[in-house]
Amino acid sequence: MGDERVRAETSVPRTYGSFAERFSALAPTKPHNGLYERPATLDLLGPVEGQRVLDAACGPGICSEILARQGATVHGFDVTPEMIALARARCAGLPVELTEGDMSAPLHWLEDGAFDKILCSLALDYLEVLTPTLREFFRVTRPGGTLTFSMGHPMGDWNHPEIRGEGAYHERRHFGLHWSGFGEPRPFVESYRRPLAEILNALVDPGWILDRVVEPLPLPEMKAVAPRLYEELSLAPVFLCIRARKPGEPSTP
Repeated sequence: MGDERVRAETSVPRTYGSFAERFSALAPTKPHNGLYERPATLDLLGPVEGQRVLDAACGPGICSEILARQGATVHGFDVTPEMIALARARCAGLPVELTEGDMSAPLHWLEDGAFDKILCSLALDYLEVLTPTLREFFRVTRPGGTLTFSMGHPMGDWNHPEIRGEGAYHERRHFGLHWSGFGEPRPFVESYRRPLAEILNALVDPGWILDRVVEPLPLPEMKAVAPRLYEELSLAPVFLCIRARKPGEPSTP
């Protein structure tokens, strides 16, 4: 990986570990997740039956379970031990293999070209530098395979005063927020905001071909359970979903 520096915040395992059970219980139906980001990202990922899928930074295994029940063989990993324990309980009896692992470091336990598809849902924001991780994802994907990921939308972050801070849009910024919606005490979660060019250049530098970009809309069901949030997300996105393809033979539809 040369001289590039990549850092997953050391606070991530500690922070997520502190509210892992609350996150696991609430994230499946929490509107931001269950009625907005996750449906958009999984729709972009596409059919997975009969395919090998890597669920990178899998958390408590919510997506791993869904993918396995759709016919995929899943390998999931996460840097937070408490999340892996919850994922193992959620995915018991399903074709899901789970490992503790840090995506800011080489994925040394994974073979070249091992996966048809990679999913990385709302986790790349915790990395200071993206390219080394996206290069590792490229290595472990077969020719013609795809990477689908979601992260904070650069303009959604820029329009949030606490995230924007005092710097310029073009600067990467480390920030932290107290999250609501997961009970008390509210966890303080640290991550990075960055410009769109940094995201896209980090993707194409290892060789990924940009395939599809989605600025998601909330599902109609959100209007009944969270009408104010539904209106806000209908006006402007807060997440960005991207699919990229590794050159080679096309993936199985």
